[in-house]
Amino acid sequence: MTKSIVVVGASRGIGKAIVELLASDPHNKVVALGRNLEKMERNFASFANVSCAALDLESDHVRERCTEIFGNLTGINILINNAGLLVNKPLDQLTHHDLTTSYQVNVIGVMETIQAALPKMHEAHVVNISSMGGFQGSMKFPGLAAYSTSKAALCSFTELFAEEYKETTIKMNCLCLGAAQTEMLETAFPGYIAPMSAKKMAEYITDFALNAHQWMNGKIIPVSLSTP
Repeated sequence: MTKSIVVVGASRGIGKAIVELLASDPHNKVVALGRNLEKMERNFASFANVSCAALDLESDHVRERCTEIFGNLTGINILINNAGLLVNKPLDQLTHHDLTTSYQVNVIGVMETIQAALPKMHEAHVVNISSMGGFQGSMKFPGLAAYSTSKAALCSFTELFAEEYKETTIKMNCLCLGAAQTEMLETAFPGYIAPMSAKKMAEYITDFALNAHQWMNGKIIPVSLSTP
């Protein structure tokens, strides 16, 4: 059965690996979205079942842009919201721009993407990618106030969406990722070597996106071998 899958934040790291894994099944039609269109087109040139489009979640027109992109699709079976922005600064040095862009990319842009996708969703699974930093009760780290609080808001949104849409066939869950070796991790914890590669984390996310909606909805799931 052909699945139409949208991956937001696909130009590098875990998002890139997710697209490659999904595209390895020729039955999947994958739409890769991210800021760096040229890089995505280069990364996925060998996959005939991947199309790429530019999307900047920091924009004031995310919903309109996504509506334009999704207009070419007959439906969306899976949406993986993998994009994220990490600012690593002491609290007293965070600017208004740091805070607003963190929330725009990590929460508001995700909500606006979903608003645009809803008319294309019938039986669908939305997977939001949060962080252990946004998981209630987890260890927190200095300098990550903007990032971790915005990722916590994404967890809350997941629960709210699942309640509001519980009578439909659209399911939403949220994965709070621990450390995987990515450029973002290096920004947060310079020099730290993660116990998991981006590809291994992508394998878990891909399987979860394809299957987990059969058993769960509105769940916030920690996915971590270590702290951070």
